[in-house]
Amino acid sequence: MTKQAKYWFATPYVLWLGLFVIVPVLLILYQSFFDISGNFTLSNYTAYFTSGNYLTMTINSFFYALLITGFTFLISYPTALFLSRTKYKQLWLSLVILPTWVNLLLKAYAFIGIFSQSGSVNQFLTFLGLGPQQILFTDFSFIFVATYIELPFMILPIYNSIMEINPSLQMASFDLGATRWETLKRVIFPLSMTGVRSGFQAVFIPSLSLFMLTRMIGGNRVITLGTAVEQHFLVTQNWGMGSTIGVVLIISMILILLLTGDRKNKGGSKV
Repeated sequence: MTKQAKYWFATPYVLWLGLFVIVPVLLILYQSFFDISGNFTLSNYTAYFTSGNYLTMTINSFFYALLITGFTFLISYPTALFLSRTKYKQLWLSLVILPTWVNLLLKAYAFIGIFSQSGSVNQFLTFLGLGPQQILFTDFSFIFVATYIELPFMILPIYNSIMEINPSLQMASFDLGATRWETLKRVIFPLSMTGVRSGFQAVFIPSLSLFMLTRMIGGNRVITLGTAVEQHFLVTQNWGMGSTIGVVLIISMILILLLTGDRKNKGGSKV
């Protein structure tokens, strides 16, 4: 294929990237320098970095994103390891992917029904004699639902990285006297770190800007930067402040990608 042909094939992708990624980001950056009256100002950034409320929202966003990512990882790694060793891999993978076909809003409404006072969870607790409990609109329900929704995005990259490991490396570990746990700790886990990093990016970055689940499942008890962006754009109509928070989120996401990306030394091998 000639270089000119490659350029022609790349044109649709470049146009898509420009129109739906670069241009919206530039518009958000531009809008962040205007106040609610449309006047050019730097007060939005000043307000963000000097306000205790925004600092609290930022800490909450990173705290809950870390919690969701951590719980997702604890469930996903054993699951991916099981999937890599089971006989019916395609069937199990289909079951993992299937929930991603359901709209996020529908899944949120489903959990509202499950966790409500008359939902199936409280009916089971009543049957056990524990009585109905306040499960919906709590930190627990928010983290539980967010973790459930993000699971496939952590499981799949870890599964793919485990499947790429040469089986002879594990056999060599056993031949040298390593136990299954030592093989997992010293061979499988280090070699699957590429998938772990990809899963971390796929879960942590979207979790930073969650807003629908914080409202519908968390009952606005969980206030994050995503919630603030929604409020500024849809309620207060302060698009400048909402865009400022959006710029902060975009920069945070880029930094996370840089920190969790693969690092290579001068020789080209991964560190």
